[in-house]
Amino acid sequence: MMAFTTPCSAKPKPRGWGWGWLALCLLLTVCSGVARAESIVTKVATLDVQDGALVASTRFAVQLNPTLVDALEGGVALSFKLEFQLTRPRLYAWWRQLADGFDATADQSYKLTYHALTQSWRVSVGSLYQSYPTLNDALTSIGAIRGWRVLPKSMVGKSRLSDFGGQVRLALDIAQLPRPFQLSALGAAEWKLDSGWVALAPPESEH
Repeated sequence: MMAFTTPCSAKPKPRGWGWGWLALCLLLTVCSGVARAESIVTKVATLDVQDGALVASTRFAVQLNPTLVDALEGGVALSFKLEFQLTRPRLYAWWRQLADGFDATADQSYKLTYHALTQSWRVSVGSLYQSYPTLNDALTSIGAIRGWRVLPKSMVGKSRLSDFGGQVRLALDIAQLPRPFQLSALGAAEWKLDSGWVALAPPESEH
């Protein structure tokens, strides 16, 4: 924790000086927390109909703060979850959420690990994995997916792309952390990595 000290002075402080300084410190703390939390930026988020199914394509820019990098290098795996939610048609979206227990219509999990022996980074999706020479290369692959089937052909039917709407979200899955880290991550800005819900748009070729 950084401590701030000021030299003693016999001169009286201006009225309200203490409260103003406190407010400034609180503002800087809040802004710092927000900056750390906004470390996943959406680069691509499109929705399309391919081979009769509704598909999503996404790509994100993920940045990790020193706390998370230290955890990775110390052997802690970081899990990320990519979620999709159907937002249109609203009646069907509401029914699907109710039937699924208000879960996302579809989700995809990514696990990021560091291997000290080979000094490489690994991103796993289910039983499949890919190794990368640098952390930045590994982060580029997290949440990057093309033609992700989020709604099968049987549910799309003869509907057009304009009949559907959806949103996606990529976030660090704290629930997958080891128990001690889950407790320390609660309420800590350094562990809050979340893109927020982002609306999917048609491919640029259809604009």
